[in-house]
Amino acid sequence: MERRLRFFLIIFGCLLFSCSLPIFVENVYSKQSLKINLKKELKKGNLLIGLKRYLGGENDTFSQKKVISFSTKNDFLNLRSLNGIEYKSKKINIEFRKIPLDTPYSVERLVFGPFSSYESAQKKAQILKDDGYEATVVYPKNWEVWITDTNKLQNKKLKYKTIKKSYNYQIIPFLSTDFTQHKLQSPIFISSDDLISINNKNFGKKFYLAKDSYGTWTLIQKIKFDDYLEGVLPYEIGPNSPLEALKAQAVIARTWAIYNSERFNMDKYHLCITSQCQVYKPTNIEYKNVSKAIKDTSNLIISYKNKPINSFYHGSNGGISASASESWQINDYVYFNPIIDGEETLEKYYTLPMVNEKELNRFLDEADEKIYGDNHSLFRWEKIITKQKILDYLQKKQIIKQKTDFVDIKIADRGFSGRVTKLKIKTNDFKKSIILEKDEIRRILSFIPSNLFIINKLNDNLWLFKGGGFGHGVGLSQSGAIEMAELGFTYEQILNHYYQGTNIRKIEIMSQ
Repeated sequence: MERRLRFFLIIFGCLLFSCSLPIFVENVYSKQSLKINLKKELKKGNLLIGLKRYLGGENDTFSQKKVISFSTKNDFLNLRSLNGIEYKSKKINIEFRKIPLDTPYSVERLVFGPFSSYESAQKKAQILKDDGYEATVVYPKNWEVWITDTNKLQNKKLKYKTIKKSYNYQIIPFLSTDFTQHKLQSPIFISSDDLISINNKNFGKKFYLAKDSYGTWTLIQKIKFDDYLEGVLPYEIGPNSPLEALKAQAVIARTWAIYNSERFNMDKYHLCITSQCQVYKPTNIEYKNVSKAIKDTSNLIISYKNKPINSFYHGSNGGISASASESWQINDYVYFNPIIDGEETLEKYYTLPMVNEKELNRFLDEADEKIYGDNHSLFRWEKIITKQKILDYLQKKQIIKQKTDFVDIKIADRGFSGRVTKLKIKTNDFKKSIILEKDEIRRILSFIPSNLFIINKLNDNLWLFKGGGFGHGVGLSQSGAIEMAELGFTYEQILNHYYQGTNIRKIEIMSQ
């Protein structure tokens, strides 16, 4: 009996010991199952979000001394790499190393841009594709269009830069343990049933590390749609917004994510986490109304002719919404029509188009509380700018490269909503004026909150920019939606107000 008990204790002790140690497991999975398929993930109701970029490179601000640490409190982490490594532990360290190449190689590409928005870059890429070129939209630091087959470019009049880079090393991730080092291959999948902390910050439960188009790596979160929206709504419209405004934001954020899910195909994820996509932050805080808004509108999107719409939205339209072609170098959508954004009685006092500067000035001065969203901090704004400051902005964005003297800045054209679509800047050293168009204006002169403005020259050194709104002005105004909800409008009424002629419908691919 004593011998049996001793044998049992030995076996039990071995099991406890093995449960506390890292485990290498024989590779039994299909490599094909590990590869990232963006379309399939979307159909399953998953989004892949690029959380941290440029890992292992010079612009890596996330990994600690080129090491990323994954850990859990209770359950095991599971790591799988395309080269067959499979590993289990409560803590995993991945180290990025620069490995010298036996044979250095060069990459040459033609680069168009930078563009102020994805929409403008996509438009350029489509023009190039229609001409027979293999053009790809990418986002290294700004939106660009790349053509990698440089020999096929026939039209030498096109404006592009030729970029050639040579590489004598590559950045490789290694699984580092107390005893061994294992080379890993993209994609690397790390998951757990427990919440995973990455570099001592809680993020989620499923992640990829994938090689990007720039020789570095990206940390990608795999997440269900409703969980993604939990990290979007608090940072886009605010967790304390009225429930009906939160519902409207949930529907448009879901719709926008589906429509724009191909933005980062080149780097194997759907969306980024900045205002170039939708602001997203992994969150463990549960906001009661945010969760209710997402649950009450689960699987609902806005559609036009049974297809998801490009559901643009922004902070404040300043009282007048814009058409898409006023804001970007793209064609108009039928569901974005400029409107005076407020009570119907306003149509007696203000009419569209608002191309007359005197009439726009009156609107900026006199439009009252009947406008939806007038509580926004940038509903009305003024900026007094020196000529040197304007020159600084132009030099920073490399519009001008040498020192020059600023002469004048004038509005050359306005769109239907009164927004500036063409800005003319004159300097002494240029025979022709510098022309900024549409989204270029705010990208280059970033002190301007919106394109809805007028300019007054105060003297030879000072210009007054006076305007309204924050953002591009297309689609839903978040401040407008908040006020409409406070006035008793439902989320359906809010969405029908900002996306005219569309329908709200349920889709099945988002099933949880």
